[in-house]
Amino acid sequence: MAEAPLARTILAPSLLAADFARLKEEAAAIERAGADWLHLDVMDGHFVPNISFGPLVLKALRPHCRLPFDVHLMISPVDPYLTAFAEAGADHISVHAEAGPHLHRSLAAIRELNIKAGVAINPGTPASAIAPVLDLIDIILVMTVDPGFGGQKFLTSQLPKIAAFRRMVEEAGRPIRISADGGITHANAPEVRAAGADVLVAGTSVFGAADYREALIALRGDSGAASPGKVVP
Repeated sequence: MAEAPLARTILAPSLLAADFARLKEEAAAIERAGADWLHLDVMDGHFVPNISFGPLVLKALRPHCRLPFDVHLMISPVDPYLTAFAEAGADHISVHAEAGPHLHRSLAAIRELNIKAGVAINPGTPASAIAPVLDLIDIILVMTVDPGFGGQKFLTSQLPKIAAFRRMVEEAGRPIRISADGGITHANAPEVRAAGADVLVAGTSVFGAADYREALIALRGDSGAASPGKVVP
């Protein structure tokens, strides 16, 4: 699936905030609205205090959505499930730096599946924690809330971490995406982008909107762009 150039902000609505009784329709609507990726939050009730869905949901949605599936595994252990999510249709898999003792092994396993590898990092974990595995990373997913629940308030304390990752990526000279996930709205999106994020993961502010297209336009900051019409759920 085609990816946008690195200079462009990627919008990745989180399916966690969608209507779970209409997931196929919601995925199709968000694609029509102009989303770039579909973000899928997988939670196990162990690593985080909530349970969402597993690879069977990805497999069921895959024929109905052409967007890259950006899978965020908030599970531990994670390695036994990587192949199942890849086979279900994941285009990227991000695992948590805090989810196990062998982050290097997990990232290498993802890359062996011929999909993009990401590292998610909790608010209390320093940016330096993933420096040793930067050569294996395609996506850095900065949690701007404590993971486990949608609809939380954005933590401004994570902006310096995003900036630190931007400097780290520029020094590495590799095309690594920096994604911000949690409490992202049209109001704080400009400062998140200014800090260095080029992927915005947003759930409630998109799926909770009356018009998905307008919500995405507001997030990207191109409110003057022509809109071919409303896209509603």
